[in-house]
Amino acid sequence: MVEIVVLLALGYGMVITFMVLIMTKRMAALVALALVPIAFGLIAASPDSIGKMMIDGVTKLAPTGVMLTFGILYFSIMTDAGLFDPLVKCIVRFVKGDPLKLLVGTAVMSTAVALDGDGATTYVICAAALLPIYKRLGVKLQYMATVLLMSIGIMNIVPWGGPTARAAAAMHVDVAEVFIPLIPAMLVGLAYQIAVAAIFGLRERRRLGVLSCPTEVSNIMAVAQVPSETRRPTLMAPNLLLTGVLLYCLIKGVLPLPVLFLVATALALMLNYPKLKDQQERIASHASNVLAVVSLIFAAGIFTGILSGTGMLDAMSNSLLNVMPAWMGPYIAPATALLSAPATYALLSNDAFYFGVLPILANTASAYGITPAEMARASLLGQPIHLLSPLVASTYLLVALLDINYGDNQKASLLWVFGMVLAMIGGALLFGVIPFVSNL
Repeated sequence: MVEIVVLLALGYGMVITFMVLIMTKRMAALVALALVPIAFGLIAASPDSIGKMMIDGVTKLAPTGVMLTFGILYFSIMTDAGLFDPLVKCIVRFVKGDPLKLLVGTAVMSTAVALDGDGATTYVICAAALLPIYKRLGVKLQYMATVLLMSIGIMNIVPWGGPTARAAAAMHVDVAEVFIPLIPAMLVGLAYQIAVAAIFGLRERRRLGVLSCPTEVSNIMAVAQVPSETRRPTLMAPNLLLTGVLLYCLIKGVLPLPVLFLVATALALMLNYPKLKDQQERIASHASNVLAVVSLIFAAGIFTGILSGTGMLDAMSNSLLNVMPAWMGPYIAPATALLSAPATYALLSNDAFYFGVLPILANTASAYGITPAEMARASLLGQPIHLLSPLVASTYLLVALLDINYGDNQKASLLWVFGMVLAMIGGALLFGVIPFVSNL
């Protein structure tokens, strides 16, 4: 009994210390993920056993780290090569001075551009292409901000976006097992986003009417068509085919995700940048983005390895199980989905939630027959709200690009984005992505 109490105290102490350090910005997430569990683990176990726990944790996360490395590189290379340029031009042609078409087009374009899972890139591309039209037509820029935030809220769930990899890493399950079943819920979110964009567009159409601005549209298209030195417009068809085949193989599970992205990245580099110097430049230009994400995944292996290997996780889960009302246990999957929204918005960073809280919830859920993969999926459904968190740097970039007030953006977007969370949770329950109630 004494040992369990000690493990319980160490486990909660470790998680709380980790959260406080990264939320107060006293340590970077990478440093806290590595050092905090070692400090607490040495109290609970010998140095030799701690070393084995850390290696076991890192080994389990190696495939996730490889997948993220080449997933980020692949879509970054495709953006460099100009894969999304035709979509930008198509949206500009489609708008023709109609606020309704502009906002729906913004939803479609931003979701496609957000395929790389990176909010900052999406905001910069969409603002550069569409902001002049918004200003010319007089459409409220707040509507654009809300639509863009919803796009990233959906597409941030792609495996290479970050949260899915964190959830899979914390649960020690394959990323594909988490992500692929989530696709129907993401499509429900996309339908909701387009519906909201249409509502905004109809409001602006009633306020402004449909305007004609052929000169401005032509000028914007001309700017969009100027190729940079990294663009490969003549290779658009092969790049599109390669991306289509990659996504098909990903959904069908033809090969493990790390292998698919490694091969696709190699092919993309050879296709678009056959010269060795160009390949090295493309890889180097995105190395910092890759390192920032992948280093966290491997450091998380230390955290989860020690938390689980020392028995802290079991002790914490049992304590949660004892205090949880009996009626709530079977509904822990949808409860986690709802909890993830406010938790990652106002209380915790993604790192703190996925590596600190989710393992405890999942271990408790196992008593009700709910799998770690199902809990990982549930935990991701609140991600759209997380994009509005003060902890998310890319949102500051968005409001700066559009020159709108950060607080006003929070107030204007929060309810719409929370509606998306509810829509995605509803879709997840409808399609059986997560169980509404335990079968036990």
